[in-house]
Amino acid sequence: MSKLIVYTLAQCSTCRDATKWLRAHQVEFEERAIRETPPTPGELRAVLAAQGGQIGRLFNSSGIEYRALKMAEKLPAMAEAEKLTLLAGNGSLVKRPFVVGGGVGLVGFHEEKWAAAFAGRSPGRK
Repeated sequence: MSKLIVYTLAQCSTCRDATKWLRAHQVEFEERAIRETPPTPGELRAVLAAQGGQIGRLFNSSGIEYRALKMAEKLPAMAEAEKLTLLAGNGSLVKRPFVVGGGVGLVGFHEEKWAAAFAGRSPGRK
């Protein structure tokens, strides 16, 4: 996974801030609509590893669908593989922006974390 992929939602201001930041820092990326094309199980596993194995970080716990499905109650009883399958099948449950590839695995937009993750990259490097 060398190409940087950024999963976003058009209505999400945080996603817009994140892609604006990437462009300002001349980081090449491919943008994908998270609801229409959720991250693959492999991409989810890569970001999970980058997040120290804390799968809760991959869930959009403030989302309407997360609350409607009562995920806070269901997740503790679910196996990791089941959680990954759920996320891969429902992009609304994935925290966004979701960034994977090029040795990077990020969820959410925190400028300081992003600056550290992309430090040393030359302009336009994938």
